[in-house]
This record gives sequence, structure tokens and C-alpha cells, in this order.
Amino acid sequence: MQIEKPEYQRHEEFQNRSQKLAEIRHLGIGPYPPVFHPTTLAQALQDQFNGLEVGASDDAAAGTTPSFKIAGRLVLFRSMGKNAFGQIQDESGRIQVMFNRDLTGVEGLKEGSEITSIKFVEKKLDLGDLIGLEGHLFRTHVGELTLFVKKVMLLCKTLLPLPDKHSGLVDKGVRYRKRWLDLITHPDVMQTFKLRSRIFGFIRKYLTEHGYQEVETPILQNIYGGAEARPFVTHLNALDQQMYLRIALEISLKKLIVGGFQRIFEIGKVFRNEGLDRTHNPEFTMLEAYAAFTDYNDMMVLTENLFEGIALDLFGTTEFKVAVEEGAPEYTVDLKAPWKRMSMEDALRIYAEIDVSQLSETEMRQYLIEKTKLDPQEIKRAPRGILIAKLFGEFAEKHLIQPHHIIDHPIETTPLCKPHRDPKLREQGLVERFETFILGHEFCNSYTELNDPELQRKLLEEQSLKREAGDEEAHPLDEEFIEAICQGMPPTGGLGIGLDRLVMLFTKAYSIRDVLFFPLMRPEE
Repeated sequence: MQIEKPEYQRHEEFQNRSQKLAEIRHLGIGPYPPVFHPTTLAQALQDQFNGLEVGASDDAAAGTTPSFKIAGRLVLFRSMGKNAFGQIQDESGRIQVMFNRDLTGVEGLKEGSEITSIKFVEKKLDLGDLIGLEGHLFRTHVGELTLFVKKVMLLCKTLLPLPDKHSGLVDKGVRYRKRWLDLITHPDVMQTFKLRSRIFGFIRKYLTEHGYQEVETPILQNIYGGAEARPFVTHLNALDQQMYLRIALEISLKKLIVGGFQRIFEIGKVFRNEGLDRTHNPEFTMLEAYAAFTDYNDMMVLTENLFEGIALDLFGTTEFKVAVEEGAPEYTVDLKAPWKRMSMEDALRIYAEIDVSQLSETEMRQYLIEKTKLDPQEIKRAPRGILIAKLFGEFAEKHLIQPHHIIDHPIETTPLCKPHRDPKLREQGLVERFETFILGHEFCNSYTELNDPELQRKLLEEQSLKREAGDEEAHPLDEEFIEAICQGMPPTGGLGIGLDRLVMLFTKAYSIRDVLFFPLMRPEE
């Protein structure tokens, strides 16, 4: 069987570079050495010598200026008579380098070879090649910090070129699918992901300092739960049984609270077999935190302080400008605590001028069918609490630009939350739950967790009946979880935050794909 060559191997540029690779090997130079130890990064050099004199090129040639070793990708090269200038790009940024005709040091080049060092750089290297350089710093006559190269080491000969420097890599689909090229050609993308890492580090530090312990729970589960979503299904050959990728972290973490942990959190991937859009990816990162002897009021304070702390760490202020979507006007969002708190009904009345207390279920159904594109059959089956939630999602949510905690949700929206402690609100069918909205999008979900095993069983049995009736997103009946609750879970506050959306907020990204290294994409044809 003959394997057909991929299309890129038929390109002229691939053929040219492959020929150069063969010539380099013929010279006795290893094009893929195992190690090179740079002593600094490009941006670190720029910062270290910002505003300082380091000498001229003659000083660098004489070896009297500071010496460094750097490594990176050759992204610019031009010959200028006796000298050749280039730019090296590493993780931190770029720095200019100069190859002089007197350059003699190419590591691996055979002594007495006909090819000179500078000719090797000019004739055998290409833009995109990874090289290691050793030399001395100087400033050009226009003041640009430059490395006068004394030694060159080829670290990786590339066989495919970088995207054209003029037209660039502009197709969003290609950028998401081939993130490595996106990172090379768009330095701001690298900064977005560094900021993501910094945010995650802050969250871990903040929670640890407040007494939370980080834990890990299984991704593969016998039974899924903790959210209303369709799971990804797989098969475990070793036990010949069906398994699920988790849709939430909740159930396992609550079992640990039953076991005696008082404050825990997990940052991990969850998977929901649902649609893709600007704020949804089937694989995403969640933070869930649980604290015994607390409630949803405590979780509101935790959420506010966490977001406020991230803003202060990143920007030095709780205020920053950000747009809801690309091309839209920017809002000044202020994350300073405390945040507004209101019920779904109040939000509908204030922001959408809909008073659900004056509407019957029939009137709400008719309104949703006439004014939205929601499935009419789903609306006809929905109970009152779900109708209120759908009205809120369609007509009030988009107005919540500044941070809002939407509190006291209808019990029909979740089977895992404690009924309201206020008798009047409990009689209205409300539970102690809040969701946090900023820029019209949900960021957090929190409960005063249900620890009544009898009520928990009743609610999950109702969910099970909904599943049998065809609701694929209803919770399954998890007997092991109910058994754990029967053995006693203390009063507990729980919080879930979608971290990809949180990163979108702080990096001002308009799509969740901009903050995921490798978002789910349709395969290339």
C-alpha cells in the first residue's frame, strides 16, 4: 500500500527547504540538535537595557559589551552590504540581530568548509527557522538594541514557511485550527493566553488563602449529573460498560463535603454535548467551590471579591472598558463590590417591563410563542417557573451590563438547590440560587445546596420522569449520590464559574474560541 503524500509536500517551498536540509546534512551539520541553553529572553533584554548605553557595533565586535545567548525563530532577514540584519522572535517578543561578514562561528560547520558562516546564514537558513545565537549587545545609530552575532547554531530547520508577511494569517478558522501559526504571527494572542494563565494562578492563590483546598475528581463517570445537559457517551472496554464524560464537577465534590472536607475547589474540564456559538464550546473549563456551613449569600460575597481581586491584579482598578460584541460600543464595567441583587421577577419588571405576577401561565406561553423563536412544543410543556426563566433569558438578561446577582430562582430550574428559608418565598416555589450576569452573559451559578435526602430523592425522581418523557437534559437518578446525602451533608454553599467566559471578560475577547488554545472545529477537508 502506497501512502499518498499530503498536499503541502507538493509545494515548491517545501521542496526548496527539503533540498536545503539535505545540503545542511551534507555539510555535517546536525539540523535538529538536542539542546541549547539561552541565557535570556528578547523582552528581558529590552527591559534590562531600557534607556542604558551599551556601546556601538565596534565595541560589540571587539567583545567589550555585555554578552548573551538567545534562541528563537528567524522572522526577518535582510542583507545590507557588509552586514545582514534580522529579527529573532521568542516567547517574550522580538529583538534585532546583526550578522557581520566577519562571522565565523557556525556550530557544526566543518573546519575548512567552502561555505563561510555568513553565507551559510544567507543561503541555507529561511524565515521561520529556529536558531541559537551568541553575541554582544550594541545600539545602532538610531538607538535600536541589537545583538552582534558571534556564533550561530541551527536548532530546527523548518520545511514549511510562515504565513505571508504582507497578507498575514487572517482567516479565523485557520487561526483557531492551527493555533501554532496564530501564536507565531500574532503576538497579542500569546499575551491573551499568558493572561489566562495569570488569572488561573490568581484564582488558585485567592481560594487557597481563604482556606480552600484544591482537589481532583473523575472525568469518566458511571452516571453524570450536576447540570441540565446532554453528555458525551463512551464505552469502557475493561468493564464492558457505558461511561460518560462529566457535565459538571458538582456531584463528586459534594461527596467530599459529606466525607468531611470543609472548603474545597476544583478547576477542571467539563463536557456538554451541545451547540457551538460565541460563548459555548462543548469542552470548557469550570471552577467549582464548596464551603460547609455557608450559604448562597456567602458565595455572592466570594464571587464579588474574587472578580474584584482579579481586576485589581490585572488593571490596578475595578473599572475597565469592554464591548459586548465586536464592533459594539464599549461600556465601562465596574466590578467593585457589592453588586446589585434582584430576583428574576424584579429583573423582568425593571429591564423588560414584564410583570409576571400579573400574567397567567397561558399568557406567558402565548407571549413566548409570539415574541421568540423558542420551540412552541417545549413552551407548551413548561411549568410556570421555567416560563419565568425563559422570559428572563429572552427579555431581561441582555440588559444586565453591570454586575448583577439574579437571586431566588424558581424551583423548577434546578433539583439540587435548597428551598428558600423565607416561608413566603418558599410558598412561591423559590430556591436559594443566584446566577451572576455581566455584559448580558451568565458567569456564575450558585446554590445553598440541598442536603435534605428525602426532598433530594423526590426532585431527582421528578427529573427521571422528565427524562423518560424525552427530556435529554434532565438529571438522571443517582442513587449513590442520594446515599451520600443520606449519610449527612452539612449546610453548604456551592459556586460554579465558567472560567473561559471569565477570561473573555478580562481579555476583552468576543468569542470563546479566542481564549481556548484549541477550540472545537470542523475538520479540514
